[in-house]
Amino acid sequence: MTTTTAYQSQYYAYELTKKNASDSIGRISQSLISATVDLNPHQVEAALFAFRSPLEKGALLADEVGLGKTIEAGLVLSQLWAERKRNILIIVPPPLRKQWNRELIEKFYIPSIILESKNYNQLVREGNIYPFSQKDQVIIISHPFARNKAQDIQKVPWDLIVIDEAHRLRNVYKKSNKIGRVIRDATAGFPKLLLTATPLQNSIMELYGLMSFIDPYLFGDESSFKKQFGNGTKGMSQHNFIDLKERIKPVCHRTLRRQVTEYVPYTKRIPVLQEFSASEQEWELYEKVSKYLQREDIIALPKSQRTLMTLVVRKILASSSFAISNTLLSLINRLDNILIKETGKNTQDIFMDIDELEDTFDEWGEEDEKEFIEDSSYIDEEYIRKIKNERYELYEYYKLAQSIKENEKGNALLTALSTGFRTMRELQANEKAVVFTESRRTQTYLKEMLELNGYKGKVVIFNGSNNSSDIKSIYEEWLDRHKHDDQITGSRQVDTRAAIVEYFKNEGSIMIATESAAEGINLQFCSLVVNYDLPWNPQRIEQRIGRCHRYGQKHDVVVINFLNRKNAADKRVFELLSNKFSLFNGIFGSSDEVLGSLESGVDFEKRIQIIYQTCRSAEEIQEAFNLLQEELDEKIQEKMMETRKNLLENFDDEVREKLRDQYEQTTIQMSKMERFLWGMSLFEGRSQASFDGETLSFIINDTNEKYQLISQAKKLEEQQSVHYYRLGHPIAEKWIVQAKERHLLQKEIVFNYSSYEGKVSILSELKGKSGWLSLDLLKVSSAEVEEHMIFSAVDSEGNQIDHERCEKLFELPAEEQTEIIISDSIKNTLQDIHNHQKEAILNDIQDKANLFLDRELEKLDKWSKDLKDKLEIELKEIDFEISQLQKDARMTRLVREKLELNKVIREKERKRNEMRRSLYDEQDEIDRQKERLFVDIEKRLEQKISKKQLFIIKWRIK
Repeated sequence: MTTTTAYQSQYYAYELTKKNASDSIGRISQSLISATVDLNPHQVEAALFAFRSPLEKGALLADEVGLGKTIEAGLVLSQLWAERKRNILIIVPPPLRKQWNRELIEKFYIPSIILESKNYNQLVREGNIYPFSQKDQVIIISHPFARNKAQDIQKVPWDLIVIDEAHRLRNVYKKSNKIGRVIRDATAGFPKLLLTATPLQNSIMELYGLMSFIDPYLFGDESSFKKQFGNGTKGMSQHNFIDLKERIKPVCHRTLRRQVTEYVPYTKRIPVLQEFSASEQEWELYEKVSKYLQREDIIALPKSQRTLMTLVVRKILASSSFAISNTLLSLINRLDNILIKETGKNTQDIFMDIDELEDTFDEWGEEDEKEFIEDSSYIDEEYIRKIKNERYELYEYYKLAQSIKENEKGNALLTALSTGFRTMRELQANEKAVVFTESRRTQTYLKEMLELNGYKGKVVIFNGSNNSSDIKSIYEEWLDRHKHDDQITGSRQVDTRAAIVEYFKNEGSIMIATESAAEGINLQFCSLVVNYDLPWNPQRIEQRIGRCHRYGQKHDVVVINFLNRKNAADKRVFELLSNKFSLFNGIFGSSDEVLGSLESGVDFEKRIQIIYQTCRSAEEIQEAFNLLQEELDEKIQEKMMETRKNLLENFDDEVREKLRDQYEQTTIQMSKMERFLWGMSLFEGRSQASFDGETLSFIINDTNEKYQLISQAKKLEEQQSVHYYRLGHPIAEKWIVQAKERHLLQKEIVFNYSSYEGKVSILSELKGKSGWLSLDLLKVSSAEVEEHMIFSAVDSEGNQIDHERCEKLFELPAEEQTEIIISDSIKNTLQDIHNHQKEAILNDIQDKANLFLDRELEKLDKWSKDLKDKLEIELKEIDFEISQLQKDARMTRLVREKLELNKVIREKERKRNEMRRSLYDEQDEIDRQKERLFVDIEKRLEQKISKKQLFIIKWRIK
């Protein structure tokens, strides 16, 4: 007996794809059952918030660090993708482009392309004059690239623009913030989603800057905002404060980590300091190269990029003697090239060492791509002598580096790993460690050293290239292992990363990783983090530790840091990172207040670089760090914490209650959607596949490939050779179209209550009864598009069957009977029931539209009042100035001074008269602009209604 009928299948297909109202969990139902990630209620709530106000032009998602804003945005993108709204642009800092690219495909099955100068120009050369118009691909670009291609961005009708790390653009209200202003203008008029954990850090004006990205009509203009709210909460009236909070409430959403501990259990961080003393040779090398870098007359580093290149060399120097050895050789080669005028090779050597560190260049540079400009000093005999002397000096350092056969820091790593793994055994955690270094050459040295000391076959390297023979073998084995499942994305880079992580999880003990591993991979199965090289950028460190200390981590995370006892500057850097930034201990790691107090980690890194470059004695080092620490104290403790708390945060109990409700609603909705997907697939795929109801999986008969619903696949993480079956899968999409397009005759359907596994109490009283039922799809376009499934049903005695019972009825096992004829009187009865339900739905939609309209009109009223009040305030201010000048003129006894003051008074009076004459004209123009905006809103709220009858049946329950 077939347990699902064509009628149920069609109903399920429409339910799976219908457009739901923004005030219901159903609004993101398609994305909920398509994501291969365990969702938390706060993430669902944030995604729903982004949809909740259909007349708004976007939202700011400002959850604290570590709560998954990328997942929240991914849910929104996934829903739009399911609705075929696929003109989507993501603007991110350069280092995050690949992370977004990976997460979209791995977690949401959404393909994307990273546009940058190289492939953008290639597309143009190939004849694509609009590279931003990509079919069925999300476009990812960097902030600088967005500025450079602003005109291209404006030409595409974007369904959504996501701006990650949006706080980098929060000073857009300043004229000096050119990149922010260009991006704001380029994206104006398109719906936007802004992501940042620190929307308000140093000034209330930053909030105005971010809000201006979303909606230019939330506030009058910069000067009117500043007059009303510019002094922060302490200088703001209670009335203005409440007004400000109410204005941003519909577009700004924030959840704190302490509010979600019921759903996101956090483990602790345990800091371990591994001290070591550099050998005499190592310290001699460090001191000599460090002093060399402090000189201003060196030739081997180009002046055009001296600061960045000095940082690169310093980081390599701190990493290992093996790493700096090759760098010194490249500097020597550069000097040789200058001497023989082969300048074409110079930049290649420099870029080699930038690539050695990975990502540093992207973060420090403001442009997507830079070229180093060669210094054009005149080469005379004196200059040649300087080059030769510098070359000799560097060669001596190179010989010294080459003479060092082992590093004390490397030996200390063996001790640190032994200590760390002992702690892992005590915690009953996996004996696995991720060792972060900033140098690829150091990676090679550490791998060789570890393999000679008991870890042979247990060490895997992870970096930006991942092209060693070992990695290629791991990749090939991974491909073969997953050839029959959905793990393979088709992107070699993404798949190689997945292969390395899987190898580390299942076979390896130690992963030696560069900064590439700090972005976009999840290592929650590992709880030992070793910072072999400690970055100066606190945001980088937080990102590293966050690879392991994240949702899903079951054990406390041990964080081991290395410190050279001989290096006074290194000690003070570690003290700041540990004590002031709280990176290494506690439950959450560094807080938003701390990390957000920096404009960016790069700025802090530059300050540290200056100290290393300019301080030559221990006393100078201590004084410089004391000054920096005082500045950090002021920033971290004072800057806008109270304002942000009062404006952007809700009471914990209020948030927790909402999240509990969201958790229940999400669970119900996902279960319901999954049942619909399974039921539809059972019927539509009955001749093409063999289904297993126990594991919610099926095998395609022709290919023998196995597919499993995502919820089950996630429970069985180790399972291989299984494709994830989801709503957006091509097979599901084909079956849904097949179900929706089927013409269904009037038939009797028998629903078998007795064989249903479970009890549906609201149907039990209908057992043995029969009646008639029609199903219609009602589509209403107004502020948003809503689709409603309307059941109209009666039993044989003429009693109406409510909507909930009809829904439950269609989940029972059923079978089709013969075709029937339904009388006109029955059809009329069903039509009457339909009309009453339709009227109730339309009234509800109208009520919501009125609320949307009221809110928009209130917003426009406040916007116009802001501008008008500003004009009148300016008039009062000039009146006051004139009054003060007149008073000064009366008080002075000097005729010349009195005459000069009266000239100024007359000029001010002329300006005041002009302002008075233009005041009403300007206020009228504001009203005209307000009227134009109202007309636009009115058009968007016009109701368009369509109805489609799906089928009419006679039902019977046995």
